[in-house]
Amino acid sequence: MRIYAIVGIGGHGRETMPLAEEMLNQFHMEDDYRLVFVDDNNSSPYTNGHDILAPEDFLALDAEKFFNVAIADSHCRERLAEKLTGGGAQPFTVRASNSGALSSSHISPGAILSPYSLITANATIGKFFHANMYAYVAHDCEIGDFVTFAPRVCCNGGVVVEDHVYIGTGAVIRQSMKGRRIVIGEGAFIGMGAVVTKSVPPYTTVVGNPARPLRPTPATRRANGNATGKVTALPTILSRLHR
Repeated sequence: MRIYAIVGIGGHGRETMPLAEEMLNQFHMEDDYRLVFVDDNNSSPYTNGHDILAPEDFLALDAEKFFNVAIADSHCRERLAEKLTGGGAQPFTVRASNSGALSSSHISPGAILSPYSLITANATIGKFFHANMYAYVAHDCEIGDFVTFAPRVCCNGGVVVEDHVYIGTGAVIRQSMKGRRIVIGEGAFIGMGAVVTKSVPPYTTVVGNPARPLRPTPATRRANGNATGKVTALPTILSRLHR
């Protein structure tokens, strides 16, 4: 028997579970697999009709094990992926039946392609990518590892999105131009509804139309260890999104 796990029992995990179940049933595996949640902070042994196992209990199962991490916090996602991979489990990609991914694109393991998401021609997608509902990645984009696109993100052609970037709901990234490629730097945070018309430095939060760096409050600067006022990412925001 094969055991498939959705890691995380928060909202995204519970949204992803039925997509995984539908996908696996399409492979005619009804009698050949078990689908569970994995979470180390559960107060109940099951939710939404599926057992909840601690990571250690999942890894101890005598079966071929596969997992997908449905947690928005990219660094938490990376830590869990390393732990489970190190314990012998393998990542698998979850694709909604009405999502789209053209054959000319490459998608690394562990992705979640939610309903109506789309990856078009000759895009390269890194490990454990999340494309939420109606998000799309256009032609020739390069998406790094542990990147999250919230619902309705529009990433137009030729854009580079580096590792651990979070792009908020409804954000639009303009298409790269010849000789002027748009690069969203590692760890950047793009606010919901932002319209990004130029590259964003690493670990920077941008908001608005056109997108501009967010001026942090004094409290945010202190939380980030940054008393100078230089704009940085907002890890406190991401920490609230880990479920």
